[in-house]
Amino acid sequence: MKKEFIVLLLFATIAGASAQPSIKIAKLKYNGGGDWYANKTALPNLIAFCNRNLDMNLAKTEDVVEIGSPDIYLYPYVYMTGHGNVVFSQQEAENLRNYLIAGGFLHIDDNYGLDKFIRLEMKKVFPELDFVELPFNHPIYHQKYDFDKGLPKVHEHDGKRPQGFGIIYEGRVVCFYSYECDLGNGWEDQSIYNDPEAIRQEALKAGANILSFAFTQD
Repeated sequence: MKKEFIVLLLFATIAGASAQPSIKIAKLKYNGGGDWYANKTALPNLIAFCNRNLDMNLAKTEDVVEIGSPDIYLYPYVYMTGHGNVVFSQQEAENLRNYLIAGGFLHIDDNYGLDKFIRLEMKKVFPELDFVELPFNHPIYHQKYDFDKGLPKVHEHDGKRPQGFGIIYEGRVVCFYSYECDLGNGWEDQSIYNDPEAIRQEALKAGANILSFAFTQD
């Protein structure tokens, strides 16, 4: 992470140290009518998996942060999901850009139907950059767990292969976009979708890799 972001995160950690020393991650609240609040059990399950298997010190539940809020700097990893419309104002796009340039990390997880909206809105954030598909030998697929063929497929929709895209700013992946995977659905309680446990575990391992990469990349 960049020094500016580490300083901000350090102050946030010290300020809340007496009540909650764990690192907090957040879900992104955005405008436009899309269901930003989807997959309610996903992040708590991913957090528990990471704490148990990667010895991370993550708070047990995620916070919610609005895209235009300065509070976004409190979180080294921000998760965004949904099915529908997304609209970023100019102020929100600038706030998100500044957060990402300063060392933050955004994970966009397409919950089916998000793609046509989020690509347009992220152009407001980085008009000079495009999403690029990350190769299977990229470090994000080879943290604790190896995914030699990229992201796992949790649910089938249009017969498309799962893909992982990145926005790369000055050599650093500031945004990772998991597409046609339904990772967040795989993180949900098993009773919600009745997915086979083997598929859920692959989804959780992929999510753990993404979090690990977000925290450790230069």
